[in-house]
Amino acid sequence: MSDKKEKAKKDDKKKKGDDKKGGPVISLDPPSGTRDFFPQDMRMQSWLFSKFKETADLYGFQQYDAPVLEHEELYKRKGGEEITQQMYNFVDKEGAAVTLRPEMTPSLARMVMSLMRASDGAKDGALQIAALLPLKWFSIPQCWRFETTQRGRKREHYQWNMDIVGVNTIHAEAELLSAIVNFFESVGITSQDVGLKVNSRKVLGAVLKNAGVPDDKFAETCIIIDKQDKIGAEEVKKELREKIGLAAEVANRIVSATAATTLDEFASLAGVGESEEVKELRMLFKLAEEEGYGDWLQFDASVVRGLAYYTGVVFEGFDKAGVLRAICGGGRYDKLMSLYGCPKEVPCVGFGFGDCVIYELLKEKQVQPDLPVKVDFVVAAFNQDMMGKAMNVARRLRKAGKSVDVYTEVAKKVGKAFNYADRA
Repeated sequence: MSDKKEKAKKDDKKKKGDDKKGGPVISLDPPSGTRDFFPQDMRMQSWLFSKFKETADLYGFQQYDAPVLEHEELYKRKGGEEITQQMYNFVDKEGAAVTLRPEMTPSLARMVMSLMRASDGAKDGALQIAALLPLKWFSIPQCWRFETTQRGRKREHYQWNMDIVGVNTIHAEAELLSAIVNFFESVGITSQDVGLKVNSRKVLGAVLKNAGVPDDKFAETCIIIDKQDKIGAEEVKKELREKIGLAAEVANRIVSATAATTLDEFASLAGVGESEEVKELRMLFKLAEEEGYGDWLQFDASVVRGLAYYTGVVFEGFDKAGVLRAICGGGRYDKLMSLYGCPKEVPCVGFGFGDCVIYELLKEKQVQPDLPVKVDFVVAAFNQDMMGKAMNVARRLRKAGKSVDVYTEVAKKVGKAFNYADRA
């Protein structure tokens, strides 16, 4: 027997011996693509979530939440989105098709539509919802997608969402972009570190219409164009020809137009001139300049976002060093509720901001906060008779608003108590 085989045999015996000695009989790692949160991780999470909430509060948003288990049908939209293949979905014991939510926006739409239920005397709920709009809501849900894991991307993540419902002007997009910038600045990230790419599906829609793309193929075409960074321009052209049925010349013109670096260049290449869609986008950049965050924004015709429901301005946060994937993203989705049977369009715009990539960004830019364990007092008893009195002291300190850790062993040696206090 060779030395290698002999060693392998011995290692196998040792492993079996360890099992017999009472070694772990379960995997000590969490399921693939998920995370354990140890106390130090929870301190970081609490800090990050507090920054999300502070920004939302500054902008007048209210927090909401929904079940992590959702109706599968909410996510089965037309358009060939990857999300439909990435769901953790199953049929429950009552026969209902459900899924762990892959994103929060459809849950928001469902909840808003529940507010629009017709009241007595209101045929479509319009009177009921009109009194509530606009809604400015935020949430920090945990979302689940079965996808390839990589740096900044897990199969579960927490996502900060801010959405405005009921505002059909570009001012809603300007407000949300301002909130994103405010958050970045609050955690030590500058416009030298991160930028916000902005485009408009309305402008792209005008381009595609001129190119002869039928309206019912618009969403699918956008999803194909959005894959350009992943599969390359030539593959995108191929899919536009084969899946959408575009002529080679038209596919080439569309892909060339998405390479434009300025709005003027894009409008010229696309042949849309100074259309209303272009004017709206210009207004957004003007508002950003006037508010004071214009240096964060840049036009990028290739940004269309990969979800079928976007209808207007879309945007994406990116790492200017090129190390990390997209940091955040969002846009306008005026037709989503109509897809779910709402009798009239309800204007909506929002963004999502995953926690995994933010942690990586803070590490990359070396602006992670120092978050040590904090306790105001450690109380120790030096014999058994003093334990009750020590606990009484701790109680009175806690009632005064102080954090107190009671050393629950009798500390016969002073040094032992001080060593414990140093760790607290």
